[in-house]
Amino acid sequence: MQVQGKYDARVFLAEQMTRAQGLRLKRLSEEAYQPTQYDRALSSTEAARRIRALEDEIELANSF
Repeated sequence: MQVQGKYDARVFLAEQMTRAQGLRLKRLSEEAYQPTQYDRALSSTEAARRIRALEDEIELANSF
């Protein structure tokens, strides 16, 4: 994340979880009783992965 010794904020912001992802992940993690799945410092990619996993888990639980 450094360019020639300087911090590149654009790269950091591009990799950071979006506000919408954060809100969705927090809600899903609470719904699935897994609050540790939510972390403010996640990357956008990791947040998307956790959201998909929680959605799949909740869908599976609701199918019974």
